[in-house]
Amino acid sequence: LAQSLFALFASSLAISLVFAIIPLCHNVVVLAVVMAVAGLAMGCIDTISNMQLVKIYQKDSAVFLQALHFFVGFGALLSPLIADPFLSDTNCILSNSTANASSNLPHIRKSLVPHHPGNLSHYDLPMKGMVVTRVSYAFWIMALINLPVPIAVFFLLYKERMVPCFSSSSHPLLSADELAMETRPTEKDDLSTAVQRPQAAGGHDDLFSCCQSKNFRGASYTYFAVHITGALVLFMTDGIVGEYSGFVYSYAVEEPLSVVHKVAGYLPSLFWAFITLGRLISIPVSYRMKPATMVFINVVGVLITFLLLLIFSYSVVFLFVGTASLGLFLSSTFPSMLAYTEDILQYRGCATTVLVTGAGIGEMVLQLLVGSIIHDRGSYSFLVCGMIFGGLAFTFYAFLLFFHRMYPKPSADLDDASPDKPAITDDTGQYQH
Repeated sequence: LAQSLFALFASSLAISLVFAIIPLCHNVVVLAVVMAVAGLAMGCIDTISNMQLVKIYQKDSAVFLQALHFFVGFGALLSPLIADPFLSDTNCILSNSTANASSNLPHIRKSLVPHHPGNLSHYDLPMKGMVVTRVSYAFWIMALINLPVPIAVFFLLYKERMVPCFSSSSHPLLSADELAMETRPTEKDDLSTAVQRPQAAGGHDDLFSCCQSKNFRGASYTYFAVHITGALVLFMTDGIVGEYSGFVYSYAVEEPLSVVHKVAGYLPSLFWAFITLGRLISIPVSYRMKPATMVFINVVGVLITFLLLLIFSYSVVFLFVGTASLGLFLSSTFPSMLAYTEDILQYRGCATTVLVTGAGIGEMVLQLLVGSIIHDRGSYSFLVCGMIFGGLAFTFYAFLLFFHRMYPKPSADLDDASPDKPAITDDTGQYQH
């Protein structure tokens, strides 16, 4: 836990520093290096936060994962609104040709909203002159907004007596949490806790314990199959999130829809708004519904939505309805999938790393793939690709259900479906509701 919190502190502080430095980068190579550091930091935060929630709260982690990813979507919805006042509607560089080129800027600006500029080579923009942009302020404001995060993590480290210089601080916070890892066991569970505690003491303190080869010795093929199929499901669904938010604007402005640029610019915002809304709704729903059921509803909903989008591909109204529907169905897929897979594997935290990595790769690869296909085959292929990815996600989920049925049950006489009974694991020790 100490290693994870120190990694979160360093990563969140690095993001504030990166956002403060970005406006000062006048070389594309330096900017690329700075952005790579930001990507590494965000990847660490994504993996560690998901993994620790799973290891701390175990069977109750589904609710906390839904809350975590609600704030992910909420931030993705708010950050463009924070930056928008500082984006110029006129040229960022003043020159003699400013008057001729200024009419192109509204379209270029809307093209940049969904992170896909498209082919802008036919716009004549001045490259020399006086710079009048105020976009630097947007980065500095985001750096300041993020700064309370590393401060809060450091405060948690301080309260937990994990900072070497302040080891004699006040009482720790997590000792009072009934759902924490070090909960006091009941008399009935004293024996099982005593057996598990030596293993937990050695395994929990190591952040990379799940990567050790000794954990794979004697593992059945279904153990690896659950990891792989779970990662492939998120590869497809998170890839759909990336490619849809990135290319729905480009699809809308092209024929046959030919939506006005200003109206099409609302589509990515609508998509993220319903992702955020869906994650908010999923917080109470996940308390009553099993993660496996939620994932099934999500992947089927995504498949049906893309099918209807293909059928009504000439309807602008249904494009907006389908965008909202797709956002709702994709919203809770990641946290529900994470909770379901970790439940199968007894909350060891290893699956979290594999699933987060698979989701990140999917978000990167599918955007590149769809972008090249749209360039070669036209805008209609955007929906065809989404339909194929949705079908693959459903197929991989069906394989996951199959491997779940074949996965060996834990030796302890516990009812995994009941949240009222403890789940004993090798890594986190005793869990008590």
